[in-house]
Amino acid sequence: MNKKIAFKTLGCRLNQFETDSLASQFDKNGYDLVGFNQEADVYVVNTCTVTNQSDHKSRNIISQATRKSKNSMVVVTGCMANHFKDKLSNRQGVNYVVENAQKSSLFSIVDSHLKGETVSPDEYENNLFKFPVSQKHYHVKGLVKIQDGCNNFCSYCIIPFVRGRALSRPLTDIIDNVQQLLSYGYKEIVLTGVNIGRYDYEGTSFEDLVEKILDIDGDFRVRISSIEPEGFGKKLFSMLNHPKLLPHLHICLQSGSEKILKKMHRMYTADEFLKMTEEIKKHRPDVNLTTDIITGFPGETEEDFNDTINMIKQIGFSHIHTFKYSERDGTKAVKMSDKIPDKIKNERSEIIRNLSEMQKVEYRKSMIGQTQMLLVEKSGSEYATGYNEYFVPVKVFGDKLERNKIYKVNITGIENLEDPSLLAQISL
Repeated sequence: MNKKIAFKTLGCRLNQFETDSLASQFDKNGYDLVGFNQEADVYVVNTCTVTNQSDHKSRNIISQATRKSKNSMVVVTGCMANHFKDKLSNRQGVNYVVENAQKSSLFSIVDSHLKGETVSPDEYENNLFKFPVSQKHYHVKGLVKIQDGCNNFCSYCIIPFVRGRALSRPLTDIIDNVQQLLSYGYKEIVLTGVNIGRYDYEGTSFEDLVEKILDIDGDFRVRISSIEPEGFGKKLFSMLNHPKLLPHLHICLQSGSEKILKKMHRMYTADEFLKMTEEIKKHRPDVNLTTDIITGFPGETEEDFNDTINMIKQIGFSHIHTFKYSERDGTKAVKMSDKIPDKIKNERSEIIRNLSEMQKVEYRKSMIGQTQMLLVEKSGSEYATGYNEYFVPVKVFGDKLERNKIYKVNITGIENLEDPSLLAQISL
């Protein structure tokens, strides 16, 4: 009988790409992929450690895995494996802790163990890019890893310590991956990494890379995943009008206060960020801009918080991932004074979430009456759902819509204020 393996992924889209790649390798080699709640011979937890809450979620999932069966193999990988390797290695029920550098060798580690061989993950090759693209359509979007690591060392962030320094993937490998995904039938390509704007391989910048991918023959679209406000400019902005490049940018702001950005050791000022978004909108007025905000950073006064609120309103983000500041050992911010009480963090987070919901609804209302392109992700007997080119969820009614197919649709309204998905009809 085939061995059964289950994956659980936490955190970023890069983790999701790596899980999909690993799952595809197991599938091709005769393993049966099952849900994490099902009985399996192997449980793999791809963890996140960016915040205390991420650690808590990861620990809970690991506990679930170790309680499944005494005969099951449990493997912990991802950023928490780097951050808490010793603790996890000594945890009862955990067979292997595989750091990010060896994650691409996870199939070989598991398969060798199940064949009775003695295995040490540390002996495997350090290779951050040895992840083949997924041939199976676990998701309709085809993810391509272009870069890993970060050199910025923001004062609150542990990612450079668990993902390492910035490293760019060879251009030819990326182009090969895109072409492979297109041959597998993917209609949307997503570029992902830790700090993708810093991509630089032998003189090819991030903007150059995007341009080369857009030049590939085929009927497909390209999406840029979360990006720091650096490493790109007017060349990228002008490409937002290219029919293949989707007009959505998730650019991480974190704070609208000049003082707090400086304490965070961000690589830009609030004024520079604002001017950048104004320049983007000159090239593509209907662009969908989304962002990340941290509330309650040490020393954040009411005035600093109001600066953030005002900037959110001025830019008009349609969605905001809001995080309460979370202390991470080894970062500079841990030693900062003027810590903000959790009560104030919670209040400020709630204010931003409410503002984000208001702006989300207003942005989506502006799309009513437009004709857009929908990539179907789920299809049922009455309606299908997916995302338009602006990365806004759309529900379209019809009983014969195919998954992983792009349809032209007319936007007729939004579902409701609690779930402001766009409603649409197929354009005849």
